[in-house]
Amino acid sequence: MLDPAVGLHAPSLVEVATRQLREEILSGALQPGERLVEEQVVARFSISRPPLREALRVLAQQGLVEHVPRRGARVTELSATDVEQLFGIRLALEVHAVRTTFPMDPPPDDARLARLQGFLDQMRVAQRDGDELTKDDAHRAFHAEVVALAGNRQLDLALEPVLLKPQRPMASNLRREAHAVGPEAGLRRHQDLVDAIRGNDVDAVLHAVSHHGSTRFL
Repeated sequence: MLDPAVGLHAPSLVEVATRQLREEILSGALQPGERLVEEQVVARFSISRPPLREALRVLAQQGLVEHVPRRGARVTELSATDVEQLFGIRLALEVHAVRTTFPMDPPPDDARLARLQGFLDQMRVAQRDGDELTKDDAHRAFHAEVVALAGNRQLDLALEPVLLKPQRPMASNLRREAHAVGPEAGLRRHQDLVDAIRGNDVDAVLHAVSHHGSTRFL
């Protein structure tokens, strides 16, 4: 007999399909521009069309999938210019957040930086466990939290789509970096940013943000 407590927290077919497709897109198993043929996907995942279509809708909202008239869904394809522009906008928003936040008065303590450090710790644990998707999510949340330190709701809202659309290149850069120079390199540069923020020196934080290496391995 199914434990009711387990059932309450069991992931839905939509959640399972969404997570699996996200992992395949972010890992490169599904390439940009590749068609997502419903018949093939439902057969692979052993699900019906309704939860798959809902999963595709969620992924479209995240910018990972796009719907082409009369051709169905495909993995979103970003040009090199698209990627450059999205990372440029992200950097501009982060720089604005830093300039309007630092130096903090009073200086940031461990309690103020708990969420930021927590997301980095999640990245570290996920790397150890080989859970790339959780690491990708924590990575995105880390950058959102850097901007959230400004306490500017409109800035947070402006950043959200800018972090969602380049999920694949963000994940690709982090994974290629781990493969090329070891996983500690990416974790270390994010820790350097946390340490700069803790130091409360605006120039040091700006330098850490501007030289973060977000596209070095693309």
